[in-house]
Amino acid sequence: MSSKKSFVIRIDNDTYKALEKWAADEFRSVNGQIEWILNQKLKEAGRIKDENQSGAKAKK
Repeated sequence: MSSKKSFVIRIDNDTYKALEKWAADEFRSVNGQIEWILNQKLKEAGRIKDENQSGAKAKK
């Protein structure tokens, strides 16, 4: 299991409320939703390997 880095994030109230709703809609915590969004964007940008594509670069 990989270790996770903790850090503080400052976002405006409206953004947090939108994240909170989106997370609830997908049965995730806000923290889990932020992590999911970041991972999706990193894969799309080709910054990290997409484990589901057998080493192939993620589509843009």
